[in-house]
Amino acid sequence: MTGAAKRLGREIALQFARQGWDVAVHYGRSEQDARDTVAQILQLGVKAQAFQADLADEKAITDLFTAVGKAFPDLHCLVNSASLFEYDRANSSEPLSGKSLHQHMQVNLVAPILLAQLMFSQQRDCANQSADLPSVIQLLDQKLINPNPDYLSYTLSKAALLSSVEILAMDFAPHLRVVGLAPGISLPSGDQTQAGFAKAHQMTPLGRSSTPADVAKAAVFLAESGAITGTTLYVDGGQHLISSSRDVMFKTD
Repeated sequence: MTGAAKRLGREIALQFARQGWDVAVHYGRSEQDARDTVAQILQLGVKAQAFQADLADEKAITDLFTAVGKAFPDLHCLVNSASLFEYDRANSSEPLSGKSLHQHMQVNLVAPILLAQLMFSQQRDCANQSADLPSVIQLLDQKLINPNPDYLSYTLSKAALLSSVEILAMDFAPHLRVVGLAPGISLPSGDQTQAGFAKAHQMTPLGRSSTPADVAKAAVFLAESGAITGTTLYVDGGQHLISSSRDVMFKTD
């Protein structure tokens, strides 16, 4: 699982472990957080190991998958949770730049697709294929069907990844399932205050958006649901149903 050292990725990794899954924990720079996550998983009685890789480096991506495959030869689910999330907007004092767009595309789009492709190659060549089809789960965002101009590079990269879900699901069948998982606002971001986050979290039809636990449980559900592929599950309390001209974090103090 990429980006599993902290925040939402950590909760997803822990939920898989609680359900009896062994977990490979990828991290970029958060080594101590990754070690802490591995320690928590080991206490649950399953196998866990941390792997470092820079997802902006194509060779590092391949090396990461090779290392994980050696340590976890029965790899059955790949969760791409790692993400670059930095502010830009075309009509603002912090406009999109080619560098920003390239960086977001590399981490948020290229890395997940390359890892999915490596997962497919492994599953296609596997002699002992299970009736329970393995999966790739791509972490997305509810704003993809409820767009606003904020975080433009991030949004464009995730929109491309959303499009890839259906395409890759067709291309990788019948060896590998590909599904999307789109949370709503689940944790404070940037300089958002706890009070601002609490207010923003209530701005949904259900009066609450997703919690990390909600998203983690949905990820395990998708991993264990062999008939689901080529679609995206929105876990956001209905946040995507309420249109907004700004990202929700800018609508609170």
